[in-house]
Amino acid sequence: MSREERRFLAEAQPWGLIVFKRNIESPDQLRGLVSEFRAAVAHDAPVLVDQEGGRVQRLGAPHWPSYPPGAAYGALYDLDRERGLAAAKLGGRLIAADLHPVGIDVDCLPLADVPAPGADPVVGDRAYGTEPGKVAAIAAALAQGLLDGGVLPVLKHIPGHGRATADSHRRLPVVATDRPTLDATDFAAFRPLAGLPLAMTAHVVFSALDPVAPATTSAAIVRDVIRDSIGFQGLLMTDDISMGALSGSIAERSRAAIAAGCDIILHCNGRMAEMSEVAASAPGVAGATARRAASALAARRAPAPFDIAAARTQFRHLMVGVWQPAEGEAGEA
Repeated sequence: MSREERRFLAEAQPWGLIVFKRNIESPDQLRGLVSEFRAAVAHDAPVLVDQEGGRVQRLGAPHWPSYPPGAAYGALYDLDRERGLAAAKLGGRLIAADLHPVGIDVDCLPLADVPAPGADPVVGDRAYGTEPGKVAAIAAALAQGLLDGGVLPVLKHIPGHGRATADSHRRLPVVATDRPTLDATDFAAFRPLAGLPLAMTAHVVFSALDPVAPATTSAAIVRDVIRDSIGFQGLLMTDDISMGALSGSIAERSRAAIAAGCDIILHCNGRMAEMSEVAASAPGVAGATARRAASALAARRAPAPFDIAAARTQFRHLMVGVWQPAEGEAGEA
């Protein structure tokens, strides 16, 4: 970290840090970066990463093995439900075994997005299927695997990104589907997962619920859908506040998300000026947010004993026919 970054972190006291591929060189370097961050904020703050498998994997070769995209678990589930769920849970546990030793204790996984015909491929094979019950079951198994390995899961992208006809990294998706259909499909996949400690919002407009604001900045959606209808009471963070789907300055976006009911602003591009805007615009973690944050972090546990080599072999056997790791990496730790 630069001197400027250390000073900023000490003064701003962010709730946590998220790392990306650009921040990662090797296990030792990453472990050092995480330690340096926690020293700067002077407490055991959470460190997040997007480590799904498939297209979204920040830790990778040559130091870490690859993992299947979500659709592979779905394909296995269709062949054998119990085998599919066992593979998802073991996949989550193996990802946690990669993350925990380098100090990362939060993974932005699982997804409960339910893709619809004609949707943008930004979710695509990251999703576990198109039936809400199946999606929820696989997501729950992955989440449990992470928790068993000492890593907190982040449920995304609540209340659903599967129908989006645009990539929210670039522009704002608008979903015109009626409320009863959303309740029966998109939102239904999230309800069985409402007890998870953390969730991330979708930068998606659901015009039947709020014709203007995306879920991230819509008080109606946060209150009536995420908190009430879905029943999620954990710590709610935004998707990256700097994404192209949102409009206004970074400060305006941050204030709008907090006003809508989000607890935490997630900022991901690393630009110091924007991070400073977020820090100046978002209140400190207090009140209900502090209680939800404490409850989420209380779910962190030391990993249970685990034979990683044997588990990797078992995982490879479970996934036969739907996915296989790249040549030469099947047994890597």
